[in-house]
Amino acid sequence: MCNLYSITAAREAMLRMFRVGHNRAATFAPLQAIFPGHVAPVIRLADDGERELAAMSWGFVLPQDGRAPKRVTNTRDDKIRSRFWRPSFERRRCLVPASSFCEPHDDRKPATWHWFALAGEEPRPLFAFAGIWQHWRGPVKKDGPAVDLDVYSFMTAEPNAATLSINHERSPVVLTEPDQFDIWLNGDTAAAQALVRPIAGERLRIVQEGFEKQDLLGAVATPIASAQQKLL
Repeated sequence: MCNLYSITAAREAMLRMFRVGHNRAATFAPLQAIFPGHVAPVIRLADDGERELAAMSWGFVLPQDGRAPKRVTNTRDDKIRSRFWRPSFERRRCLVPASSFCEPHDDRKPATWHWFALAGEEPRPLFAFAGIWQHWRGPVKKDGPAVDLDVYSFMTAEPNAATLSINHERSPVVLTEPDQFDIWLNGDTAAAQALVRPIAGERLRIVQEGFEKQDLLGAVATPIASAQQKLL
């Protein structure tokens, strides 16, 4: 599973790639580290059917009796028809722009962090996770106040040849082509589900590894504390 990723692409690049109008896009700075509960850009269909770039909080909220709600950031391909995920998969699919994603190698102590990006001439080619979203009204902390949030999660499938040596369980579903974006946002559930599969291993490469929990691409990194605030 993936609980850390980055979006270091410029806002203009996101608007071009995902065909979103300037008047329908929130403002974002590059984000070197996005953790569960952080706010990040997501492309979804607005009420009129046009694409918009919105700010959402990463992780569906799962209430737990007597404990703090749990943030669920990944949607397993074999659980997509469950009561928890199905309504969003059928009616509220979205694209989650990303430049890289991170997986820890837990077999090593301390754990080393491996950042994967698309293979290509660019340092971090832009792509999207296949995501879903919903509106949440309720607490996100134990005994906390009710809040109104748009939240998102993204799909995971079996690991591919690139991620298998780091994570033996799951790998994010990565979309890279305009026709895939169209199908995921506008297609029927059968067409969308056909996209829920691992990307070919040779399409990914490790671009950073070590103990850093942020993608260090770029001369000036946006401080995590100021760019990303966990809600409440």
